[in-house]
Amino acid sequence: MSNREIIRIENLVKTYHMGDVDVHALNGVNLAIEEGSYVAIMGASGSGKSTLLNMLGCLDRASSGHYYLGGRDVSTMDDDQLSAYRGQKLGFVFQSYNLIQQLTVIENIFVPLFYQGLDLADRYDHCKQLAELVGLGDRLDHRPKQLSGGQQQRVAIARSLVNDPLLILADEPTGNLDSKTGVEILELFDRLHSEGKTLVLVTHGNEVADRAQREIVMKDGVVYREETKRAPVKVAKEFEIG
Repeated sequence: MSNREIIRIENLVKTYHMGDVDVHALNGVNLAIEEGSYVAIMGASGSGKSTLLNMLGCLDRASSGHYYLGGRDVSTMDDDQLSAYRGQKLGFVFQSYNLIQQLTVIENIFVPLFYQGLDLADRYDHCKQLAELVGLGDRLDHRPKQLSGGQQQRVAIARSLVNDPLLILADEPTGNLDSKTGVEILELFDRLHSEGKTLVLVTHGNEVADRAQREIVMKDGVVYREETKRAPVKVAKEFEIG
């Protein structure tokens, strides 16, 4: 079964108005990503890669153009619809982990489901399984300050999986880690990809891009160059682009 596109971007433009100056962060980006892909987005500072990640994550709105995620044009959604769809379809991993310090490991993993109005008691086993998946089954009651940086990033990865998202977005996920721990985190991403997860990582590092199935280089707000190294992992789900 051939994979379907879960992301399609058409002529996406993002302009920031800074007083009397217009900053064109994205200048008409066209991009399609199939389910089961592992994509690395690279580029120098100011190239537009972080803005593109924010667009993919439904964290910011385009000035013009269209973004289809899982077959729906998120460009037409109001703020409430966009927030709900983001919570259902996307998982996020950040360089700084973005964990809630007052919560335990299992509570941090559960957070996206809390915002969907669900109860931890009903999803405890699911969250525990994800903690075990990332090697933290014996740390369920620990808080972030009791964990190493690598362990905190593992919590963030488990949290990104809790809603079974269409897409996992990661922003410099190894940026705050030493080399050995960074490799361990990348090996975890490799495992997720091998199981059919769709990954999009923004990175400065070639060690991430070397593992990706597809590399996209941004420059001056457009896709400057891209290289596909191998086909996406085959998965069973299908999505219709509207």
